Order: sequence, then structure tokens, then C-alpha cells
Amino acid sequence: MTTSPLSSSTDVDVVLPCLNEAEALPWVLGRIPAGWRALVVDNGSTDGSADIARALGATVVREARRGFGAACHAGLTAASADIVCFCDCDASLDPGLLVPFVREVADGRADLVLGRRRPQGRGTWPAHARAGNLALARMLRRRTGLRLHDLGPLRAARREPLLALSLDDRRSGYPLQMVVRAADAGWRVTEHDVAYLPRTGRSKVTGTWRGTWQAVRDMSRVLNEPPRARGAEGD
Repeated sequence: MTTSPLSSSTDVDVVLPCLNEAEALPWVLGRIPAGWRALVVDNGSTDGSADIARALGATVVREARRGFGAACHAGLTAASADIVCFCDCDASLDPGLLVPFVREVADGRADLVLGRRRPQGRGTWPAHARAGNLALARMLRRRTGLRLHDLGPLRAARREPLLALSLDDRRSGYPLQMVVRAADAGWRVTEHDVAYLPRTGRSKVTGTWRGTWQAVRDMSRVLNEPPRARGAEGD
């Protein structure tokens, strides 16, 4: 595993939602910074992902309810570290890139840090997926005023404030709901460029137009939530 100047002083859990990612797991887990804990949330894998993750030293959390949000929230609930990160488990994102994210949260310069994906190579980010993401970013700006360019899965924040947001979407809308409710609560949200690599295997969400627009529909529902009053977290 990679080394990190934060490893001895910062308590960090990395939530990795996982559905049939046996091929990608060795690379992903090998990139977790030293001293951080990997929480692989098995969301019904049939390819031995859970056994592979466990053999590689990860903590495995099982979540029977299918859905990206269900897996992410199960990992957040199971986490015990002060700072929790999220990263896809398909080798499209390097969890080692989370080190400056964690530093920014730990130093009190941001409450939520997001990765803006920068595709590396043709075909890494299909046109339909990029178009859907752009549309959502524009809708998010109108809804919250946040000038973000991406709603990518690489992110970091403190665990207890995240739990206090009372996130309840259990499908594709979970990452967006996190940002929307954080904005409503007055959080400082920042965004940094990260390399976006060709994923290992086929995407469960954005691999097809149908999957992409199902995700857009889920997220549009989140954007239609009425703004939450400041101090309403945990209600």
C-alpha cells in the first residue's frame, strides 16, 4: 500500500461500494494509503469479490439491499474513523488521490471535498454519461448555487456531520443528495481535478444510455427536494 504523511495522525476509513469487482480489487486496495482502513461493501457479488477483498486485508461489509446508495450508506454506517472517504471499486479512480482531500478536511479548510474527473484516454467517459453529468451539474448550480463541474464518487468528509445529513436515497441519487444537503447545511464544498481511468469491467450505471438516464432521473428527484433549513440535519 502507498505511504502517506497523514497515516500516523489522521483516522480515515475508505468506503468502496462493490458489485462483482474481483478483477479490479487488487489494484484498488493496493492504492489505499498506509494506515487507512478499506471498507469494501459487498452489494451482492457473485464473483468472489468479498473473499478477495478480505484476503487482501480489507474489512468487508455486506449490504443485501441492491443500490449504489445502499452500499455507500452501509459503509458510512460501518465506518468508525473521524474522516470517511468514498471511492468507486472499479479501478477508474485511484484512492491514493484522496490524501490531499483528507488533509483539506482535517485542516478545516473544507467540509466536503469532491474529485472532478478528468478522462485519461478516449472512451474512458462515454458521451452519454458525460452529458448526463453536465446536465446534473447545471441543475445543482441552480438548486444550491454551488459551482461544481462533476458529481464524481471520489470524496471526503467527516463521518458524524455526514450521518447528521440523514441521507435516505439508496440508489443513484445518493452522491447528489450528499452534496445538496451539505449545501443546504452551509458546508464549504470544494472540488479538485483527478485522473479518471478506463474502468475494469462494465459499468452498472453509465454503461448504457438507459442506465445513465435512470441515474439522471434518480438525481432529478433529489434536486426537487425542498431546501432543508439550516440546523435541520439529523431531524
